[in-house]
Order: sequence, then structure tokens, then C-alpha cells
Amino acid sequence: METCIIQSPLGYTKIVGDDDGIASVIVLNSEEKITDIIPLALEDCVIQLKEYFDGTRQNFDLKLNPEGTDFQIKVWQLLQQIPYGKTISYLDLSKIFGDVKAIRAVANANGKNPIWIIIPCHRVIGSDGSLTGYAGGLHRKQWLLEHESPYKQVSLF
Repeated sequence: METCIIQSPLGYTKIVGDDDGIASVIVLNSEEKITDIIPLALEDCVIQLKEYFDGTRQNFDLKLNPEGTDFQIKVWQLLQQIPYGKTISYLDLSKIFGDVKAIRAVANANGKNPIWIIIPCHRVIGSDGSLTGYAGGLHRKQWLLEHESPYKQVSLF
């Protein structure tokens, strides 16, 4: 597996993957040395994340290879169907999964998503619209949702 560290607007970001696909993209809570030379297998991911943060990319076109249980992988595949700029509740996600009683397991799988942003777990919110749970921190979840919002806040002064 190849690894690189890049800087994003939300902090240092670690990308891990190889020719079989991206295995993880995580935001770090510490300062790290930025990778000087990006491994070839990770170049497209780095480019597409930069485009996402620049506001020129809404959909990712990357080969993904996350490690997880069959249940988790099914949830992560459903997450990838949530459109850019949209949100869904954990309850609705469990309904789409096919088992409303699995809401806690679906939420748990969502929280174990190893591929930050590209598998958009940040687009899942509470039924009341609250920003519940996010491994990267609620401030990052809020930033990502605002970044994707078609309604940008403008300054009056």
C-alpha cells in the first residue's frame, strides 16, 4: 500500500491505496509532513480531492477498495448514491438499506467509513436535521455540508 499526506482546508489528510484502489482517506488531528512526491497510484485521488475543495468537482471517479464487512460495504455503497449538496437521515438510509430496525447498525457502519468525503458519510444527518456524529468532528461535517450547499451564505457588509 502507498501512502501520502496532503493539506486540505480541513487539515492534514492521509490517503492510502494501491493499484487495486483507494483503501482510506482520513483527516488527521495533528500536523504531519506533507508528502513531496505523490505515489502514482494516489495521484488521481489527490487531484480529485483538490478539485472538490476548489469547488470544481461534485462527483468522484476513483477505484475504491475499502476494507470492511459485507454489511459495511453495502452501507458504504448506498452512501455513494447520496447526491452532492443533498442530505439524508440515518432513518432514511436504513429504509433504503431495507431494514428500518437496522438503523443503529447502519449508523455504526456509516461511522466506520474509511474513505472520507469520497464515500460521503458527512451527508447523513439526524431525522430532526441535526448534525449528529462524525468521526472527523462536527465542525468538519458542517464545513463540508456548507461547501456542498447550493445556497451560499453571503456577507451583507
